[in-house]
Amino acid sequence: MKNLLQNKILHYTLILAFGLLLGWWIFGSSGEELHQHSEGIDKETIWTCSMHPQIRQNEPGKCPLCGMDLIPLTSSNDAGSASPFIHTMSPQAAALANIQTSKVSYTTPEYEVYLTGKIAANEQKLASITANYSGRIERLFVDFTGQNVNKGEKMATIYSPELVTAQRELIEAAKNKQINPSLYNAVREKLRLWRITEKQIDTIESSGEVLTELDVYADISGIVITRNVSRGDYVNKGSVLFEIADLSSIWIMLDAYEQDLAWVNVGSKVNFTVASLPGKEFASTVTFVDPIINQQTRTASIRAEASNPNLQLKPEMIVQGKIITKLSSQTELNGRSLMIPKTSVLWTGIRSVVYLKVPKTDYPTFEMREVIIGPRAGDFYIVESGLTEGDEIVTNGIFAIDAAAQLSGKYSMMNRPVSKRIFVPDKFKSQLTDLTKRYFDLKNALVKSDFIATKNTGGRVSQSLQAVDMKLLDDNAHHQWMGKEDQLRKSIKAISKAKDIEEQRKHFETLSEALIESAELFGLTIDLVYVQFCPMAFDDKGAYWLSEFEEIKNPYFGDMMLTCGEVTKRISSVDSYKEKNDKPVQPTGHNH
Repeated sequence: MKNLLQNKILHYTLILAFGLLLGWWIFGSSGEELHQHSEGIDKETIWTCSMHPQIRQNEPGKCPLCGMDLIPLTSSNDAGSASPFIHTMSPQAAALANIQTSKVSYTTPEYEVYLTGKIAANEQKLASITANYSGRIERLFVDFTGQNVNKGEKMATIYSPELVTAQRELIEAAKNKQINPSLYNAVREKLRLWRITEKQIDTIESSGEVLTELDVYADISGIVITRNVSRGDYVNKGSVLFEIADLSSIWIMLDAYEQDLAWVNVGSKVNFTVASLPGKEFASTVTFVDPIINQQTRTASIRAEASNPNLQLKPEMIVQGKIITKLSSQTELNGRSLMIPKTSVLWTGIRSVVYLKVPKTDYPTFEMREVIIGPRAGDFYIVESGLTEGDEIVTNGIFAIDAAAQLSGKYSMMNRPVSKRIFVPDKFKSQLTDLTKRYFDLKNALVKSDFIATKNTGGRVSQSLQAVDMKLLDDNAHHQWMGKEDQLRKSIKAISKAKDIEEQRKHFETLSEALIESAELFGLTIDLVYVQFCPMAFDDKGAYWLSEFEEIKNPYFGDMMLTCGEVTKRISSVDSYKEKNDKPVQPTGHNH
């Protein structure tokens, strides 16, 4: 009986163990598969439309509403989520967007402007042959337009009763010229005014014969472009008989659109061709740029002048012109300017946005930056402000990045932060920039832990502060600057009177806070300055400073902890993006 009981206990124990093992194998493995499956779902890419964000699907394709390619919607737990200007994409999304980048560099801003127009007669070489007295056209020696005439060539003969009367007066006055010389001279002058030559007048006087007809001669050599009379016509004094154009020099009249006018100046070289002379190119120079835009065509007339000795170029011929020119800019260095491809720029009215690739990141990360763009040079734009040489910008796929950033709640082309920058005159901004440069000297002296240099530099900073003219500001800006100027002045004075380097660093913190706020509020002429933060300064309370370069060089510790800190913000000369807090956002980590 005892053995039977033991056998039953052993039997039930084995059954229980087998059941537990079976249950673990079934439910445990399925739970693990479910967990793995859940993780797979969490990591699954969601595809959406940049124009219709309500569209969501699990695979790429076309938007059912607008037909645009869907873009991947990445999760927000990326490296750039701390800053609203920085967006991180997955490698797969970056590859699908075909994102390409290039570095900003200095290039000679040459541009070929292509213009169309026509050849016109040189208005400075036109002549009108007029009737100097009333009469009848007896004979025409030039009886069709287009006829070539030489200077002094006979063009027509006029019979004039007035001329006959004047000749008779001359003959009678000549008989009594000793008695009444004034009358004699008056009659001769009358004939001169009618363009009768001295030789003709002398012939009339000496022969005593009256000429019933007088000839009209060409004043210049050229082509007759207008004939207003026929044989037998009666003409009045001043009537235009012929118009002659000297086509040995012609004008090239070209039309330039508004966006091309920046590249066209008086003196610019023009090469042009005409259809009737294929393969032949002519050279000329711009002599005039019309200051008024044509309201119908929205173009300005450009005039060039060229010699035409063989009369190959004829008025009204259509020409194709090309101007190769160079333009200077604010970023010019040794004749070259910063230039970026036009595919790298997003336009929003007066704003221009580019995306910079953030270096040394695990995933493709891009920073939105507003820039000021100058004239277009072919497929490139000149950069006036906002970028520096060596910046790596997105040149292809920029719209995909901007759309993904907007869908992720980041700043984008259409979703810009509210700027609190106050408009101030450029002169005041330049004075504030000079003050900031002296501040950099002060900061660099603290980096070297040089007490004497810091004290001496503080005096130069004070002089730069005194040079800032607050009279240039309006009421609002004046009020804002008053508070900042007072804090700056007190901090600089305290640095100059400090007894040791640590006390100088303490007052440098308050100086930095006031200058950072001033730079954000009023702006600087420097393209970029960097707000940097060390969380370990002043017993881990942290402190900010302003730097002219991105590399960390800590003024609060010097060589002891030279690289402790992190860039928390960039202040651009283009615009100021102030965070929601009064101070820059404290970083999540720092360097040592």
